[in-house]
Amino acid sequence: MPWIQIKLNATSENAEPIGDLLMEQTGALSITFLDAHDTPVFEPLPGETRLWGDTDILALYDAEADVEVVLSTLKSSQLLEDGFAYKVEQLEDKDWEREWMDNFHPMKFGERLWVCPSWREVPEPNAVNVMLDPGLAFGTGTHPTTALCLEWLEGLDLSGKTVIDFGCGSGILAIAAIKLGAAKVIGIDIDPQALLASKDNAERNGVVDQLDVYLPQDQPEGLIADVVVANILAGPLRELSPIIKGLVAENGCLAMSGVLDTQANDVASYYSDEFQLDPIAEQSEWCRISGMKQSS
Repeated sequence: MPWIQIKLNATSENAEPIGDLLMEQTGALSITFLDAHDTPVFEPLPGETRLWGDTDILALYDAEADVEVVLSTLKSSQLLEDGFAYKVEQLEDKDWEREWMDNFHPMKFGERLWVCPSWREVPEPNAVNVMLDPGLAFGTGTHPTTALCLEWLEGLDLSGKTVIDFGCGSGILAIAAIKLGAAKVIGIDIDPQALLASKDNAERNGVVDQLDVYLPQDQPEGLIADVVVANILAGPLRELSPIIKGLVAENGCLAMSGVLDTQANDVASYYSDEFQLDPIAEQSEWCRISGMKQSS
């Protein structure tokens, strides 16, 4: 069954009333609210121009729905200003799980690291292979931010090191670090589902005994590591910079991603006081900021 999706520009103040209106008066099958601030998953693709404001509303309709009636209802509600931004998209009815599986192939990072879905044959059995089914949490290696972090980890000597994966998601970076030689990895995430996914993927890779995971409020006091990687968002990287810097041991290494090229220099400025920073690495308009913590 095909669908129609309508995207609307809204704010945190009027999003909920608009959602209620669409559900109650226009027959919307579902309403989704997306925070439009600094969220890479919903950033525009390279070359696109973002239309949305503080909050994006996604309303899903049967393909037979009359879009003009929906728009007319919105206009007459006075919940939105005249000329409000919207976008109508047609969605095909597909077996999305099968399509995703068909298009997720083994990926190589650096000289020896592969990320492989469990349903595919491993290309190089003697390489460092991370078997990953992302499940409930984000992170498969397909996004440039994850790829940049994997390539960085692959280029380090992690033998015997302690690593912190700050915002561990699916656990892909944590598991890669262990398979690249780290003695111990700590995963931290605000989402309990991410911790479950990380542990599940670590179990699948036979490294669960080397991975500890924590919600931020539960992490041990005085936690410090030789290597810290944080693939999150530009906003949190700025806001949490004192915490992130405090996790890195003297002469330890830090890498951060989830940052657009337009944000990179600003984010880097929050860390340049304590770190000798490397040149910013870029891939498809996304950046990695890395460096070594200087001795005090």
